[in-house]
Amino acid sequence: MIAYIDGKLTVREPAYVIIEANGVGYEIKISLTTYAGIKENERCKLLTYLHVREDAQILYGFIEAKEKKLFLDLISVSGIGPNTALAILSSTEAEELAEYIASENQKAIQNIKGIGAKTAQRLILELKDKIKKEYNFTSTPLMPNPSHNTLINEALSALVTLGIQKNAAEKSIKSVLQKEKEISLENLIKMALKNG
Repeated sequence: MIAYIDGKLTVREPAYVIIEANGVGYEIKISLTTYAGIKENERCKLLTYLHVREDAQILYGFIEAKEKKLFLDLISVSGIGPNTALAILSSTEAEELAEYIASENQKAIQNIKGIGAKTAQRLILELKDKIKKEYNFTSTPLMPNPSHNTLINEALSALVTLGIQKNAAEKSIKSVLQKEKEISLENLIKMALKNG
């Protein structure tokens, strides 16, 4: 297997690049995330995965190891091939997708183009435990953004003080934060109380 290719970037397109290494031009399919990370410079190094079919041998390239790892996790799920996995990684950041899977956020996964309810369920079922270990998710995270931890803790404390069970309060906060990305502490508490 070809682990990576390091050479001169000769073509850079949103769906693929061509890297010349030792006189050979390698066409490599890439995600939009990798495309954004590749600068218009002379030299380029991409981690690769070689997919062999009866009719073709296709190279897939990744600028970061975590993206390649998630790609390999995705193609291990029945019904998801390399092109679908690449489309998923083009639609969302690797950490964000890992968060959706670990927190069993089926709705967010279904919002990715080309992913239906059954595929989203399969992704969660087959990958959630693996993703939790790889990304060190100790429990179901409330939000992917760690800067919101203070907001979450303060809201949780307020709801528990108001007599709401901790588990119910956590679920309500999580539900609100999945809908509202930017919210004040006061509004978060109000909306969590309505959800509860």
